[in-house]
Amino acid sequence: MPRPITLFTGQWADLSFEKMCQLTSEWGYDGLEIACWGDHIEVDKALEDDSYLERKLEMLDHYGLKVWAISNHLVGQAVCDHPIDERHQGILPPRIWGDGEPEGVRQRAAEEMKNTARVAAKLGVDTVIGFTGSSIWHTVAMFPPVPPEMIERGYTDFADRWNPIIDVFDEVGVRFAHEVHPSEIAYDYWTTVRTLEAIGHRPGFGLNFDPSHYVWQDLDPVTFLWDFQDRIYHVDCKESVKQLNGRNGRLGSHLPWADPRRGWDFVSTGHGDVPWEACIRMLNAIGYDGPISIEWEDAGMDRLIGGPDALAFMREVVKIEPSDASFDSAFSSSS
Repeated sequence: MPRPITLFTGQWADLSFEKMCQLTSEWGYDGLEIACWGDHIEVDKALEDDSYLERKLEMLDHYGLKVWAISNHLVGQAVCDHPIDERHQGILPPRIWGDGEPEGVRQRAAEEMKNTARVAAKLGVDTVIGFTGSSIWHTVAMFPPVPPEMIERGYTDFADRWNPIIDVFDEVGVRFAHEVHPSEIAYDYWTTVRTLEAIGHRPGFGLNFDPSHYVWQDLDPVTFLWDFQDRIYHVDCKESVKQLNGRNGRLGSHLPWADPRRGWDFVSTGHGDVPWEACIRMLNAIGYDGPISIEWEDAGMDRLIGGPDALAFMREVVKIEPSDASFDSAFSSSS
């Protein structure tokens, strides 16, 4: 049977959880990757009220949906980030932002990520997707000149902050799937290698595969899957398209999404440059049997069009499954 297709609710958190269940059920999704913002999952309430998650599961069941993973990208971003500023205030719950003092924000964010693991375990799922933040992303242009020791301190800072978080994940039997993404400690191939080294390749820390971030960096998502096959804990199905024409720059020029002057942009799944068939074939080859979670991000397409459109596209692609017989077996004289 083809693997399930879910919808990530992060970009829909302005809608109620029940409305999300209703929409995705009507469209034909198998379940949700539930975001820990809006009213979709509120980590503090889930820990305080034993009936909170029961009501979520009842709602999912009522609409014929399931959940395999939850996500807390926004809080995870603040664990390692430098600087901490008004951008974080705009995405964090007030109780995590507090007075905005940077180290206090980081420590409260770290505790919230530990609690997210506990909530996942109570919900009955074994994977939390998210970001890590990074104290060295701001050095990516390498000017002013960046001493190697500064980069090493960045990976040490990451390990020091995330090892205690993953300790809790291990205690409750949940895995963290880091989304390799610009602005994170792992944002491309070699920074992913370095990140896994920094954390000692511990099994509780793996990867969320989202090829939209690889395409515009000219990384091969299929090779990435093969090389990190033991760390692919979840798959987000998001798409990007390159628009490099001699004027448009790869770094986006501080232009908003959907601006035609950008060198790349996010588009709804099936409308960009991700080689989805090759990705699905490789996921089959490495034995990934988890959900494919569609993440809608397309400033040029209404989400009520993009949601069902992406599902229809991926339903066709995930039909590709390994054959149970070798095609050349019929050539044998013993056939």
